[in-house]
Amino acid sequence: MRRTLKKYLPDHQTIRNNRWLKPFESSLLHPRLWHLNRHSAAGAVAAGLFCGLIPGPLQMLGAAACALVFRVNLPLAMLVTLYTNPFTIVPLYLLAYQVGRLGIGESNGFITPPAFSATDFIGWSTAMQTWMLAVAKPLGIGLILLASGLAIIGYFATRTAWRAYLISAWRRRKKLRS
Repeated sequence: MRRTLKKYLPDHQTIRNNRWLKPFESSLLHPRLWHLNRHSAAGAVAAGLFCGLIPGPLQMLGAAACALVFRVNLPLAMLVTLYTNPFTIVPLYLLAYQVGRLGIGESNGFITPPAFSATDFIGWSTAMQTWMLAVAKPLGIGLILLASGLAIIGYFATRTAWRAYLISAWRRRKKLRS
């Protein structure tokens, strides 16, 4: 696995020669950002899962920033953000909304958006703004709670899976020696 990842990862010289990355060269060439071990992988998975719920195309930038701050594997953190895609984002945001509702103790259920009205566009846009403001608080809180929960679960699941793999590899080597 490690060899396969190294085949696709850029090397230090590629980063040094890229004119867009030149201002960040000292940060991007830190060895912990490119080394893959159980600590770095678990932190990268947590960063990627947390930043995967950031709206829009800023997910990978958020994961890269987290990887730089926490000094975890940069490519893995960016790759993990891909769990959100056009097929999963709507269910995840609905789940985040429900989690947010539970978090703030709101019990009035899902608020349906106003029906579009071409004849009363101004009234519809006003109703839509009111609906968006009503949904914003539970959704925002839910996104933070869900992202934090996913990050914690991802961190410990990665650590556990890595440990299980090491134990099984150790047992196989021990069995081959016997």
